[in-house]
Amino acid sequence: MKKIAFLLLICLFNCKSNAQEEAKKSDSKTFEISKTDAEWKTELSDKEYYVLRKAGTERPFSSSLNNEKRAGVYHCAACDTPLFKSEDKFDSGTGWPSFDQEIKGNVAFGTDTKIGYTRDEEHCATCGGHLGHVFNDGPKATTGKRHCINGVALNFKPSNE
Repeated sequence: MKKIAFLLLICLFNCKSNAQEEAKKSDSKTFEISKTDAEWKTELSDKEYYVLRKAGTERPFSSSLNNEKRAGVYHCAACDTPLFKSEDKFDSGTGWPSFDQEIKGNVAFGTDTKIGYTRDEEHCATCGGHLGHVFNDGPKATTGKRHCINGVALNFKPSNE
């Protein structure tokens, strides 16, 4: 029994995690807009900084953007890059603004393993700000994707106003 436990421990300590290697690669990516941590702290509110720069998550149902029904475009709260269109927004019932597709080229994707399993993370392709995650449980009539986005990471700009 001791030998089995010893071998198990050796196996655990010798395992190499690809997720950690992927995280290192994405951390080293440079973005068009790159600022120091101190600069981001002065430009963003505490909540924006927590979500966009520290990959935090806002409380569900806390964003006024959940109920936003006007036509317009959702921009990155850190750098103003247009990310999502209002016609792609839907009510997922999850408590976060949800979209079935992004504006191509303006949202980048990575891997998030922080909570013990792998999720597809989304971030702004211009500044690298964390937006949320994308799941495969969206409307089947469109893309089948649900881009679950922190409202604090977005600024809404209505059309024709």
